[in-house]
Amino acid sequence: MRPRRQRFTHRQRCWHPGVALLAVPLGLILAIALADAFSPRGVPLGPLLIVAPAITASFAGPVLTGMMAVVAMVALFCIGLTPPNLLGTMFFDSQVFSLLAVSVIVTGFRYLQERRSRELRQVRSVSEAAQRVLLRPLPPRIGPLRVASVYLAVQEQSLIGGDLYAAVRTSCGTRLIIGDVMGKGLTAVGDAALLLGAFREAAHRQTTLPELVAYLDHSVSWHMAEPTEPPRAGEGFITAAVLDIPDDHPMVQMVTCGHPPPLLLRNRRVTTLRVTSPAPPLGLGELTHPSYHADIFALGPEDVLLLHTDGVTEARNARGAFYPLAERAASWAHCKPAALVRQLRADLLAHVGGHLADDAAMIALQHSHSPTPALPRPSLRHEADNHVPETPAVPRVRGNSHAE
Repeated sequence: MRPRRQRFTHRQRCWHPGVALLAVPLGLILAIALADAFSPRGVPLGPLLIVAPAITASFAGPVLTGMMAVVAMVALFCIGLTPPNLLGTMFFDSQVFSLLAVSVIVTGFRYLQERRSRELRQVRSVSEAAQRVLLRPLPPRIGPLRVASVYLAVQEQSLIGGDLYAAVRTSCGTRLIIGDVMGKGLTAVGDAALLLGAFREAAHRQTTLPELVAYLDHSVSWHMAEPTEPPRAGEGFITAAVLDIPDDHPMVQMVTCGHPPPLLLRNRRVTTLRVTSPAPPLGLGELTHPSYHADIFALGPEDVLLLHTDGVTEARNARGAFYPLAERAASWAHCKPAALVRQLRADLLAHVGGHLADDAAMIALQHSHSPTPALPRPSLRHEADNHVPETPAVPRVRGNSHAE
C-alpha cells in the first residue's frame, strides 16, 4: 500500500485544469433544460444545447467533446419528452439533426487540431534536441573558469539562430569562440553549424591562435564556394572573436574578425578590450589575405570578461535608443558571471519591450582561482564620452602569436 503522501502526489499529477472547466458546459446543459421546462410553451430552448460541446472543444480533447455532445443529446431528448411530447415531430427531428451535425463537426475539428498539435510537439522536441546538439550549452565550470552564457533567438519557438558560441578544453587552457553569421533563417543556422564543427575539430590541433583562425577562415570560405551553394563570394561572412585562456597565466589571447570587442569588468569599472590589428570577418580571407595576430590582455582573478554579439549592443527600445551594454554592465560589475548574465538578460529584454530584432548572445567568464603572475595589469583610463575605461594591450609578444 502506497503512503498517503505518495497517493496525494499521484492525484495531483493526474488532475488537469480542463476537468474543473467541465462544470461550465454541464452547468449550461442543466440551466438550458430547466429553463426550457419552466419557459412558456412555444419558446424552444433545445437548440441552445449546442454551446456545450462547442465550449468543451475549446479546452478539452475530442473524447471529452464527444462525451459532452452525448450529454447534450440526452438532455435534448429529455426536453422532448416533457409535455407537449415533441418526439417524432419534424420540428424536434430538425433539432436533433442540427445538434448531431454540429457536434460531429466540432469533435472532428478538435481531433484534427489535437493531432496537429501532437505532431508539432514531436517536431519541436526533435528540433530542440538537434539545436542543443549544435549549440551545446556551456557548463558552469570549464577548467578553472566560471562560465555563464545566455542565448536569445529572435525567431519564436527556436533555440538558436545566426549567433554562435563554443568552448573547447586543451592541454593547457580553454579556447572559446563567439560569432555572428550574416543573415537569418536556416542558411545562418547552417553556416553557424559549419563554423562550430570546424572550431571543435581544430581547436585541439592548431597550436597557435592565429593558425586556428586561419583554418576557420579557410573552412568558411571553402564552404561558401562549394558548387552546391549559391554564389556568395563577398556576400556571406561570419564575424567572430576567438580566445585562448591559459590555466596558469593571468592573460587572455584574442583574435577578433570584425566582431564587437568584449568588455572587461574590473574593480567596478568596465574596460573595452580593443585589439590592435582586427581581422576581416571569417569567409572574406580569400579576398583580403589577412595576417592574423593575437592580442594579449591581462585577466586577473577578480576580473570578469564579458563577450557578446552585436544583437545586444544594437538592440533598440521604443524610442530607437541602442542598449547601453557598457553602462549597464558597470551597474553589476561586482557580480559573478551567472548573476551578471542573469541581470543583463532581464535588463536587455526590458529595454526592447520583450522582443528582440536580432539574435543576441552573451558569455561571462572568470578565473575561479588566482593565476600565477605572468603579465602586468594594464592601467585603466576613462573614456570622455561614456566614462567607460579602455585597457591598452600589453607589449607585443614575439613568437607564434602577436599582440600590440
